[in-house]
Amino acid sequence: MREQLVASFQYALAQTHPARLTEQHLPKEAPALIVAVGKAALSMLEAAQKRFPQTTFIAVPKTEAGRDWPHLPNGRILPASHPVPDEKSVQAGQAILRAISKLKPDDLLLLLVSGGGSALMCAPWGVDLATKQALTQALLRCGADIQEINAVRKHVSALKGGRLAAATPAHILALYLSDVPGDDLAVIASGPTVPDPSTFADALGVLDKYGLDFPGVRAHLTQGVQGVLLESPKPGEALFARVENRLIGSNQGLLEAARTYWQAQGYRAVILSDRFQGEARELARFHANLVQSIRTHKEPFRPPVVLLSGGEASVTVRGAGQGGRNQEFLAWLGFYLGQEGLWALAADSDGIDGNTLAAGAIWQPGTRERAREQGLDLKSFLLQNNSHGFFAAMNDLLVTGETANNLNDFRVLVVE
Repeated sequence: MREQLVASFQYALAQTHPARLTEQHLPKEAPALIVAVGKAALSMLEAAQKRFPQTTFIAVPKTEAGRDWPHLPNGRILPASHPVPDEKSVQAGQAILRAISKLKPDDLLLLLVSGGGSALMCAPWGVDLATKQALTQALLRCGADIQEINAVRKHVSALKGGRLAAATPAHILALYLSDVPGDDLAVIASGPTVPDPSTFADALGVLDKYGLDFPGVRAHLTQGVQGVLLESPKPGEALFARVENRLIGSNQGLLEAARTYWQAQGYRAVILSDRFQGEARELARFHANLVQSIRTHKEPFRPPVVLLSGGEASVTVRGAGQGGRNQEFLAWLGFYLGQEGLWALAADSDGIDGNTLAAGAIWQPGTRERAREQGLDLKSFLLQNNSHGFFAAMNDLLVTGETANNLNDFRVLVVE
């Protein structure tokens, strides 16, 4: 069963590989410039370069320690930092702004966007890089959801929230891979070519909600509220008549591929939702309650059944441990199920869960018993937000390396 869990994840990733999805949506005419940004930047670029080998490009993937980046003709690869931007993120943002501003009205810009682009392509506006780094870290740790995080980021950036589209006179075809629940293009990589429904006031409200100080940021946002600064481009503005934004891949597609895998193994497989959000521990409680209902009442599904779910959990970090939202989910799931246990896998589709090198982890029916035999107290690990430490000690981490994909969380529970 462990091998099947891992195989279902790998199969789903292969079926939704970014190059495969991008190839199906490329334009007939050659673009004047290709810009690829995000964790799947090079995978998406691969398909575009194969079709348009002579077109100039800029690609901004995530920095990978020890990786030698290929020297490709006609373009530049500018790796940068995620989830917190760095100086290279700013250099990449500036390079993109310079390149797109030189395009002409009859040119076509092909923009390939995947999750992570918010940090990788950075153009601070009204704040310096150090402040933006601290702000990003605070937003990631306070429990804010991705919509709230991006409402703030869009209003301290010269590229996010439709501002990239406003910075060029060219026509734009933007292909988006979604890593956000609900597949809202305005949220993916902070929607650089998408009308922004959020406002300066919304951004200020997020800081108030989570008690984040940042006087310089507040002063900038207050200027925006007062009308001193120009708002991000809104729905209905004329500039979007020359922009086509297209969703080409999503978490739902990832889950559907996994469902196909499990059905081929003879299981009934059910997709619960691709839109789960909220604290990982509360999502775990819901899934545990559902498993117990299936086992006790055979409702709402008769076992055996495979439960698939996605979306994007969050974690309010209070301890000093290591982990990620998927490892946190799985550890809490095992805690709530107690001795009942089950086979389950939870992972981030990009191969990197939180601040660890693991994609996620695997829970086995006997995990709690094995932990006790080793003198490990699961609850103490959870209270320290140290799910990674727990699964490392249990030899149950799922380590894939970066997958070149990014379609959000992947969870599979096998209820025998």
